[in-house]
Amino acid sequence: MTSPRQFQFKSINYTGLQPGPRVIIMGATHGNEVCGTKAIRRVMDEIDSGALHIAAGSVTFVPIVNPLAYQQVTRNGDRNLNRDLFPKANPQDFEDQIANWLCPLLGQHDVLLDIHSFAATGEPFVMVGPLDNDGTLQPFRHAEKERAWARRLGVRRFVDGWLATYGDGVQRRSRSADELETVLRYGVGTTEYMRSTGGYALTLEAGQHDDPAAPDVAYRAIMNTLAHLGLIAAPDPVPVDFDAMEALSMVVVHDKLHADDAFVRPWKSFDPVAEGELIGTRADGTPVTAEFGGRILFPAASAAANTEWYYLTRPNPVFGREQN
Repeated sequence: MTSPRQFQFKSINYTGLQPGPRVIIMGATHGNEVCGTKAIRRVMDEIDSGALHIAAGSVTFVPIVNPLAYQQVTRNGDRNLNRDLFPKANPQDFEDQIANWLCPLLGQHDVLLDIHSFAATGEPFVMVGPLDNDGTLQPFRHAEKERAWARRLGVRRFVDGWLATYGDGVQRRSRSADELETVLRYGVGTTEYMRSTGGYALTLEAGQHDDPAAPDVAYRAIMNTLAHLGLIAAPDPVPVDFDAMEALSMVVVHDKLHADDAFVRPWKSFDPVAEGELIGTRADGTPVTAEFGGRILFPAASAAANTEWYYLTRPNPVFGREQN
């Protein structure tokens, strides 16, 4: 067995001669999600060969964020790195060690693209942050730039509302203010942490883990990012047309109340649901139905009692136009 002490962390920076944003692009935050790693290495090969030139600003590549999970070909090393991502004075696991290296690195940058993949079949999508706000959960000032960039990554499906919806569920389950704050922190991953430093960020879910097209989706997103932010001499990519987009907002999370609560079928993320459609049944036989029409997201058939069971999303017809 390999000891975590045998691992090290690696980032590679390219800096242009002209001023510009400081961008960081990451792969393998989860070790079995390697499309970002492959795409990053492809772009770096082009830069190193002279085929691609960073003219302005800087870009830092982290091909493998979690080397323990990557070597194991597992999602996590000791735990999910993309939760409770904060520096720790007394690190307890390998992911805490990563956080103590990664969080300061994120803080040195303005923009983050974190590239992931997913287990089930489906089309790529982008997770986007909140609108500008002064709230306590996730204050933010770059929604217009973040959403304009999202529309240029090369995908057509967008999801927002993660931390607010997650937070509503946490508040419902929490027994005290201290517990609420602790569990809300658990919802902070790479993009949420980046926004907390004053930057902006996107999570690209580039496709199914083993889809041979996923590395190409990730590569296109990297190249479009470099062009859109002015790091390379290339035209600004054309944004996906509003009429071609599918934008969804996470609205509500439903908890699994008992271990024997069960879905009526093996739901997948983005499966459509109609208002009143049967989603599952509680342990006592009570039906669980959709309170509105939309799409299901992150269904977890094996979830433990008193944890998130599934999220519901509804269309967001004004996505990208909210602040125009």
